[in-house]
Amino acid sequence: MDLYQQLGVSRSASEADIKKAYRSLAKQLHPDRNKDNPKAAERFGKVTQAYDILSDKDKRAQYDRGEIDEDGNPKSPFGAGFGGGSPFGGGARGRAQGYPGAGAGQAGFEEADLSDLFEGLFGGGGGARQRQSQGGGGFGGFGRRSPPQKGADVNYRLSVPFVDAATLEPQRVKLSGGKTLDMKLPKGVEDGIKIRLAGQGEDGPGGKGDAIVTIAITGHKHFKRDGDDIRLDLPITLPEAVLGGKVKVPTVTGAVTMTIPKGTSGGTVMRLKGKGFSKKSGGNGDQLVTLEVAIPKGDAALEEFAKDWSHPGNPREGMGG
Repeated sequence: MDLYQQLGVSRSASEADIKKAYRSLAKQLHPDRNKDNPKAAERFGKVTQAYDILSDKDKRAQYDRGEIDEDGNPKSPFGAGFGGGSPFGGGARGRAQGYPGAGAGQAGFEEADLSDLFEGLFGGGGGARQRQSQGGGGFGGFGRRSPPQKGADVNYRLSVPFVDAATLEPQRVKLSGGKTLDMKLPKGVEDGIKIRLAGQGEDGPGGKGDAIVTIAITGHKHFKRDGDDIRLDLPITLPEAVLGGKVKVPTVTGAVTMTIPKGTSGGTVMRLKGKGFSKKSGGNGDQLVTLEVAIPKGDAALEEFAKDWSHPGNPREGMGG
């Protein structure tokens, strides 16, 4: 099957259709859900490889023009007619199928090549893949053979705590061979992003494949992400709302002091500059703090005060109720 058939989409499928098809298949075929079904793991590798090419505009265009094959390798400009026993050389190309090892995440599939961020722990193994054609017979290079196939890629899923993701705290990754490394997170890191580590996969005739790390940012009991901003609901007392004052507010980099103006209503949103997630373009988003006035239950004095207090005006005036 060609790459479109692997994903079950037509050649005219949009980027959104391709992503949707891949997500659906990945959930069905993921190795973690099919531990006793090696065929599912093999199929998972094929659809992932198909998605890697078709989700890249340039690679998809090359594939549609017949310039690269289903593995993403350049095709011989003279086709297969010069292979076999021809004096011009040419040989069969092996194909690595599947992603053995730990499973990848299922949410989001943006990919970033960040092999330059790994602080020299790869022993010079990083960098873009390079393939050298092997020369064949004479006739101006007509006998050029296909390069040997690299080894299979290996998928990993890395859970990153919310605060670590917001502050770009380096994460320790353990590869299947037992090797560990400290990985820097990229600016603007998002849940589901895929990081490709060149040369950290399985061995093959043409060298090692890659390791692909899918980032999974865990939730937090207080903070919620909103783009580059972080949202927080902060309870305050009735006196703090009426009289104002200074309160401590938790942030991903530690507690800070914030001043509440007199007469603050519940639902008021206050902004703490630069206390959000890092931005891809540099700098940080903000923290948006929604104030919630906490009214104690069973406070007799407060209930008596409310009975005797006459509030001027109607706060719901103009709402049609």
